[in-house]
Amino acid sequence: MIALLMRDLRLAIRAGGGFGLGLAFFLIVVVLVPFGVGPETTLLARIAPGILWVGALLACLLSLDRIFALDWEDGSLDLLATAPLPMEGIVTVKALAHWLTTGLPLVLAAPALGLLLSLPGPGYLWLFLSLLIGTPALSVIGTFGAALTVGLKRGGLLLSLLVLPLYVPTLIFGAEVARRGAEGLAVETPLAMLAGLSFGAIALLPFASAAVLRINLR
Repeated sequence: MIALLMRDLRLAIRAGGGFGLGLAFFLIVVVLVPFGVGPETTLLARIAPGILWVGALLACLLSLDRIFALDWEDGSLDLLATAPLPMEGIVTVKALAHWLTTGLPLVLAAPALGLLLSLPGPGYLWLFLSLLIGTPALSVIGTFGAALTVGLKRGGLLLSLLVLPLYVPTLIFGAEVARRGAEGLAVETPLAMLAGLSFGAIALLPFASAAVLRINLR
C-alpha cells in the first residue's frame, strides 16, 4: 500500500496535473472574482468563504479523471486488480494520493488567498479547518466518480456531471462553517455535519468504488 501511495505521489508530481494545475486554477478563480464583483471590500469579505470553497471544489474536480485513467491506459489497473491487495485498499490509496496532491495544497493555500478577498480575521482558522475536514470527502467522492467512468472515452464531462451533485452538501456545510466563523457565529452544527459527511464518505464509498471497478474490469 505504501509503495502504491509513493508511486502515485511521484506520478502526480512529475505530471503536474494535480499539484500544479489545481493550485493554479484556484489562484486564477480568486484573482478574477474582484474584477467581476468590484473592489468593494465589504462585499468581498461577505462572499469570500463561498468563493474560496467553490474555487477549491472546482480545482479538485480538474484532476479527478487522472485517478484511474493512466492506470487503465497502460494496463496497471488490471495488474493491481490481480495483486494480493484488497481493491478497497487500492481505492483508498488512490483517494489519499489525490487528496495529498490536490486537496492538501488547496487547504494550505486558501488562508493566504483569503487576503485577496479581504476575509475577516476570525475566518482564516475556520476556513482552514473546514477545508481540512471537507476536502477528503471531495477526493473520496471524486474517486467513486472516476471509478464509474474509467475506460470511457471523453468521460471527463460525464464525470463532472456525476460528481458535482454529490459535492453540493459538502460545499454547503463547508462554506457555512467558514462564513459563520468569519462572522463570529456558532459553527458547531455545520462543522459536525461536514465532519459526518467526510467520515461517512470515507467509510462507505471505497467499497462502492471497488465494486464498480471490479465490474468495469470484467
